[in-house]
Amino acid sequence: MRVPYPHGQLVSGDTLLYSGHTERDAHYTEGVAFMLTPIAQKALIGWKLISSRIISAKLTTKRKNINLHIVQCYAPTNDAEEEIKDGFYQQLQAELDNKKTNDITILMGDFNARIGADNKCYEEIMGTHGIGQINVNGERFADLCALNQMVIGGSIFPHKNIHKVTWRSPDHTTENQIDHICFVKRFRKSFQDVRVMRGADVSSDHHMIMTTLKLKLKKYPATNAVRKRYNVQTLQNKDVQGKFQKMD
Repeated sequence: MRVPYPHGQLVSGDTLLYSGHTERDAHYTEGVAFMLTPIAQKALIGWKLISSRIISAKLTTKRKNINLHIVQCYAPTNDAEEEIKDGFYQQLQAELDNKKTNDITILMGDFNARIGADNKCYEEIMGTHGIGQINVNGERFADLCALNQMVIGGSIFPHKNIHKVTWRSPDHTTENQIDHICFVKRFRKSFQDVRVMRGADVSSDHHMIMTTLKLKLKKYPATNAVRKRYNVQTLQNKDVQGKFQKMD
């Protein structure tokens, strides 16, 4: 989608926030966006246009001191020049650094990165349920996640390959897992699933990827303290009454 001037607009009651090329004659490449339902619109704190490849938004949650920080990306392809890749990852890291400790950060989008199923050296941020073999972009992407303690969701939930593949070539001969959803490691147990939804018809060679999140708040155990009981009957004794009055 070509977007000469990035801004938000209303689409059928939902809000579309998008960022694209700023040049008027730019080709139909790059561009990232969020579409917010009316409920999500009310929770929106703010959003940021970082580049034609990166956009971020912050939303409130039911927990007063915890916000949802979402970063949507479209990374350069594996064959892109190293300078372009470096610039993208520098901007992305700067945005990830711009988060509060309590924020639930979700990093998602088309990273053009294959991570594969071998998680050697990446055990803390990857599972073994990826597909294919890791490529150069996959190594960059995994290093970024390791640096920021973010788990690659599509690698930790077991699914059939049809629910992992996110891209299919136009001739239907090649399939890859290059779109990803990642989340901060400390909130790992809050994420219940990440999988591809193949039924969504969006006129694209990419399949929609979805995550299920349930924020679990810390529970404090109930105290088992026994209430101390006093024998008030002893106050009928005059000697005890006298001692009690002296204490008062």
